[in-house]
Amino acid sequence: MPLKAPNIQPMKRVAKSLDAIVIGSGPNGLSSAITLARKGLRVQIIEGQESIGGGLRSAELTLPGYTHDICAAVLPLSLVSPFFRSLTLHEYGLRWIEPEIPLAHPFDDGTAVVLYRSVAETADMMGRDGHAYEQLIGSLVKNHKNLLEELLRPLHLPHHPMLLADFARHALRSATGLAQASFITDKTRSLFVGLSAHAMMPLEKTATAAFGLILAVLAHAVGWPIVQGGSQRLADTMQSYFKDLGGEVITGLPISSLEDLPDARALLLDLTPRQIINLAGHRFPQNYCRQLAQYRYGPGVFKIDWALHKPIPWRATTCRQAGTVHLGGMLEEITSSERAVSLGRHPDQPYTIVAQQSLFDSSRAPAGHQTAWAYCHVPHGSAIDMTARIESQVERFAPGFRELILARHTLSAVDMEQHNPNYVGGDINGGVQDLRQLFTRPTIRIVPYSTPDPRIFICSSATPPGGGVHGLCGLYAAEAVLKQFS
Repeated sequence: MPLKAPNIQPMKRVAKSLDAIVIGSGPNGLSSAITLARKGLRVQIIEGQESIGGGLRSAELTLPGYTHDICAAVLPLSLVSPFFRSLTLHEYGLRWIEPEIPLAHPFDDGTAVVLYRSVAETADMMGRDGHAYEQLIGSLVKNHKNLLEELLRPLHLPHHPMLLADFARHALRSATGLAQASFITDKTRSLFVGLSAHAMMPLEKTATAAFGLILAVLAHAVGWPIVQGGSQRLADTMQSYFKDLGGEVITGLPISSLEDLPDARALLLDLTPRQIINLAGHRFPQNYCRQLAQYRYGPGVFKIDWALHKPIPWRATTCRQAGTVHLGGMLEEITSSERAVSLGRHPDQPYTIVAQQSLFDSSRAPAGHQTAWAYCHVPHGSAIDMTARIESQVERFAPGFRELILARHTLSAVDMEQHNPNYVGGDINGGVQDLRQLFTRPTIRIVPYSTPDPRIFICSSATPPGGGVHGLCGLYAAEAVLKQFS
């Protein structure tokens, strides 16, 4: 079914000049606009799609009455983000739901390793690896606010250097290296490697362990929450908040030339380097455009949504209480899957991430029915249909799953980019987030949100701290604008 969206709003010209125009209404575009509007500035958001939200859109993709998150679904970074913590979105109807078990990782023998909210309970379940897990994660969870304050900022002198050093001595290792050095059992090792596979990089690569550590810390510290009614609700409440500050939002208006825009003191682009070159390259020196052109995008994803007659019949019953399920079996299979993708191949048994929103949010499906959401990594720009391979992975751990499918909706990596041009080649992370491109995204600059044109700023996930629904790229870009205005 086609993606549904509100009616297009016509372009509105304003008589008075604006302080800032934000191109793009993803979470970072919205956060930059809100930050500026809270300072009393006149701000306008222009969105090329017919609905706001970027990666936060939801729609009835399969059948009427079944609400699916088109991209972002599980949003732990939102709960720890200082930007979102500063808002009062609950006054606009936003409600968070935290599944009883953030994550389950099933195996072929019908068992599963899970992350509970409690570190101690998780460690007890891990048996022989319990003490090692508590030693690895416990202090980081206890100090998670300070740790995440350090990790979710652009390059800076650390305020908590000892804590950051304790994290770095593990985080800078490869996921496979840390898993094998820290744990005894294959199942605990596989759980950690599955967490780290969110990196969308080969798991033998330096610093991929950081992703597993951060996601484990988030699971214990704040859970892996979903938004009641769909991720679109987060974007909608941000829009309402922004409008109450006097901001203006225009949708259904793709921008092909900066010259078509109203006058404004600053222009913030919630775009990645490829779109920035196309839209604003003529405003920049050739050297800067060359740097933008060298920006590296990562693998794509193949996304599938299901309308189901009943809940997924997982053989491991703890999976039926989990908001997110990682499918990939043992460490060797997961690492092989991610390595194949990095080499341009499509794995036969892809590492797959499944979310079960409707188990915890009855508004997502008609009474007694369910939705499910899943994706796997694929080579950049892939048009290959991975439906059969993903469904085989689910069936492997939940026999009888296929019989429950009422309808499905799929998006290849190519489709993902057509849905959202920021997902270049299907890369939902906005660019590779390895050590080479962590603080230097999109180019090497003292202020990464600035450009050679003093009126143009970048506020997308192609700037630090990178991908995820935290709004901090937009916040820091807006702070750069405010500093220049002052």
